[in-house]
Amino acid sequence: MRRREPHDVAVVGGGVVGAACALALARQGLDVRLLEARRPPPWSAAEPDLRVYALAPDNVALLDSLGAWADVRDARAQAYRRMEVWDAGGGDPIVFDADALARPQLGWIVENGLLVDVLWRALDRAGVRVSCPARVEALEQGEESALLRLEDGTTVAARVAVAADGAASPLRRMAGIGADGHDYGQQGIVGYVRPAQPHQDTAWQRFLPTGPLALLPWADGMCSIVWTLPADEAARVLALDDAAFAREITIAFDARLGDIRPVGRRAGFPLRRQLSDAQHAGRVLVVGDAAHAVHPLAGQGVNLGLRDVAALRDLVADARGRGSAWDAPHRLARWARARRSDSAVAAYAFEGLNLLFSNDAPVPTLLRGHLLGLAGRLPPLVDLFWRRAAGA
Repeated sequence: MRRREPHDVAVVGGGVVGAACALALARQGLDVRLLEARRPPPWSAAEPDLRVYALAPDNVALLDSLGAWADVRDARAQAYRRMEVWDAGGGDPIVFDADALARPQLGWIVENGLLVDVLWRALDRAGVRVSCPARVEALEQGEESALLRLEDGTTVAARVAVAADGAASPLRRMAGIGADGHDYGQQGIVGYVRPAQPHQDTAWQRFLPTGPLALLPWADGMCSIVWTLPADEAARVLALDDAAFAREITIAFDARLGDIRPVGRRAGFPLRRQLSDAQHAGRVLVVGDAAHAVHPLAGQGVNLGLRDVAALRDLVADARGRGSAWDAPHRLARWARARRSDSAVAAYAFEGLNLLFSNDAPVPTLLRGHLLGLAGRLPPLVDLFWRRAAGA
């Protein structure tokens, strides 16, 4: 490969985490190039994206610092002020309340497509050079830079390359970083529904023996659902007509908000836990789903990825403030260790919760609901759980 003057950073992958990473580092004064295989479609308010995120306050603050949050909020974002979680086996719920936690809201529900659209529109203003379509076919690492060969034969050199190209991440594999995965044998059913009663700006989650069912507050009195089911049961439920689906989801949710009617199409996606063996190899850093895919029951997937970005931005700001090299190997390694530790703790904690609550064994069924209720009656514990989820 022919070498040329390197960029500071080449980000491979232009989803939410990749685009946010490119934008965050460009706003730190770095020369950034974004490589993406397919240009994302423009967001349309008339066609809600089935993939939504429950953004934690720290990541809303990150987006705000990038000049992106106001556009997202003004287009369509739903605040939630309460979170209520309970078990079908009995016991009291655990409740998180914005007033009790002295917060204006606990977080925001936002569509993937809207976030990507806003972030991409901000890239040009921040001076990020975007190459699309661009597929990386080969990686060559040196002591001071990484060289990426693209499908069209051109090369891109950068002091650091960031793999933000999804769970299957070709760049992570090219860097020699493996990943440990576990298939849960479950699918997450997503879609929109309209409950008979108001959603009360509350994120609801009921644990069932087959997996959790979450109803997240949405615009116009609707809710976005994430319903975890064993793969074969998910296939059956996805094949139901609207009337049958309405009956099943109303029963599964214990009619907590009255009858629930589906709105529009539904889809399912397989659930799996995956953790990269490392988040750093030479001049390659790994972020987002390329580094960690976790169970959706706590809504922390994209939040973990954006925390990768915030930590990398802070690393650059701190180093430049000290007048030292932001890409020094020891700095990159320290960032990678901290982020790998945080994501591993989260991934295995969510997996443990899923195993505890998604079964009908007698002893866990008798105990878990009461333990959940007991935790909800201990304000310091509720505050601790919330601070962890909020990235505090």
